[in-house]
Amino acid sequence: MIEFYPQIKSAHILLVLLSGSLFALRGGFALFGARWPRHAALRYTSYSIDTMLLTSAAMLLTILPGALFANGWLTAKLSLLVVYIVLGILSMRPQFRTSRRTIFYVAALLTFFFMFGIARMHQPLGWLAKWIS
Repeated sequence: MIEFYPQIKSAHILLVLLSGSLFALRGGFALFGARWPRHAALRYTSYSIDTMLLTSAAMLLTILPGALFANGWLTAKLSLLVVYIVLGILSMRPQFRTSRRTIFYVAALLTFFFMFGIARMHQPLGWLAKWIS
């Protein structure tokens, strides 16, 4: 399966960008009171993208050697993924006031950005590694 690594990695990166962009777009418009971000078709599109994203991540996990993850960057990224999902869900809940949803939305985007940095640098500190070391 290693021969498909470049294609799977490219798909994974594309899906990350699609997932993050769709969340940013939906969340931003939802904060301003738009109803379309909660439409079923968009929700299911988001679920489909995220399912393919997690599938490609699992495929990459099975292809790559375990020693690659010895420094903990993948553990940090997966831990933040749970935080990102929870914050994203909370940011889209209409029963919360806009101020609270805004906090959840910004926190989710910052978490996504930090996870992206961890993935790009293969370093648990992500973007912070440049300033700390």
